[in-house]
Amino acid sequence: MSRGDGVEAAQPGGTGGGEQRAGLTTAYRRVLATPGALRFSATGLVARLPISMLGLGIVLLVQGASGSYGLAGSVAAAYTVANAVVAIVQGRLLDALGQGRVLAAASVAFGVSTVALVTAVEAGWPTWTAYATAACAGASLPQIGSAVRARWAHVLDQPADVQSAYALEAVVDEAVFILGPIVVTLLATTVSPAAGLGVAVVAGVGGGLAFAAQGATAPPVHARETGAPRGPRLPWRTFAPLVVVSAMLGVLFGAAEVTTVAFAEEQGSQAWAGLLLALWALGSLVSGVVTGALTWRRGPASRLRWGAALMALAMAPLALVGSVPVMGALLLVGGGTIAPTLIATVSLTEQVVPRRRLTEGLAVVHTGLVAGVAPGAALSGAVVDAAGASAAYLVSLGAGVLAALAAQALPRQADRLPDGVAGGGDAGAPGAPGSAATAAADSP
Repeated sequence: MSRGDGVEAAQPGGTGGGEQRAGLTTAYRRVLATPGALRFSATGLVARLPISMLGLGIVLLVQGASGSYGLAGSVAAAYTVANAVVAIVQGRLLDALGQGRVLAAASVAFGVSTVALVTAVEAGWPTWTAYATAACAGASLPQIGSAVRARWAHVLDQPADVQSAYALEAVVDEAVFILGPIVVTLLATTVSPAAGLGVAVVAGVGGGLAFAAQGATAPPVHARETGAPRGPRLPWRTFAPLVVVSAMLGVLFGAAEVTTVAFAEEQGSQAWAGLLLALWALGSLVSGVVTGALTWRRGPASRLRWGAALMALAMAPLALVGSVPVMGALLLVGGGTIAPTLIATVSLTEQVVPRRRLTEGLAVVHTGLVAGVAPGAALSGAVVDAAGASAAYLVSLGAGVLAALAAQALPRQADRLPDGVAGGGDAGAPGAPGSAATAAADSP
């Protein structure tokens, strides 16, 4: 599908649908001028660095100590599974108890758990302690991405400004996924495997506590009285295939990360693993910025079907590559399919989930994505140990194909654009909320 078939460039003067839209640079300046916004967005960036550092850091730490990518992938899987299981619970606590209390406690627990994980691995403690401490680190990882977006929705009044803020956070997220792997790999290969995780702890704990302390911009507490109804039901006819798509994309991401580290090592260039993953994220960043500058004439369900198919296609040639530069080029191009696909996933969630349960709905989709990372990492690690990195890229390809098939199960009525959204423009970030469909999600 060509871009001209589904989108039109957003112009400052508006579109044929009558939507007025300022340039992205002007919009970013406007939302960042909101009192307290620049501070919480900047501290949120720092606090999110562990998201892109912990999984890879655990693989490098455990593989360096044990020599097994299978064990490294399974310990990383324990971390991601625990994060997926607890994410929904932490999201509900953020609403019920407030961001300050929950994020402060989670940040401290995350720091203690990660230090314990490094100690367990480097001191040669029993293997189960590595799994246990990795699970504790994953369970306590602060849900900063959701909290940042909740703050934007609280401090901004205009839907167009909220959309611009979500587009900004999309760029921030991709910057995190470019910077994090480079830092953790460079430190692991030049200093020690523990050094990268140490930086992640400093960023996560320091950034998380600084973010939690900014009470002036925090959204109000929404405690639910005992016995009160939870609100409208989730639309599972659309939601179930959406969660399956997210889970399969998670498998794709988890498998590709472990496999790329192994590929770089097989090529005698382990220090380049972080750069290869950063190129993948860079491709996604560029496509995310472009997506935020376009006004879509297709609904998010249609874009999700195309995006999932293109992500699978992007994985197809990786198993045939035997050169680090060629792999970098293919990952850069393939990364361009990530952000538009995940933005469509979040936009569809916002379109179909009732506003009063939107945070929960987004948490469920996020959980599906994160839960998929764990088996993807473990399975690809086992394939690397048995048959090498090239064969392990087939795990990502298979997951992409399954995601594309699941996307076909989305109801066709979900293809429509949200009512009242001229052109259906949206912006967001991988694994995080963001779209112009937010206003449409208010209805029960």
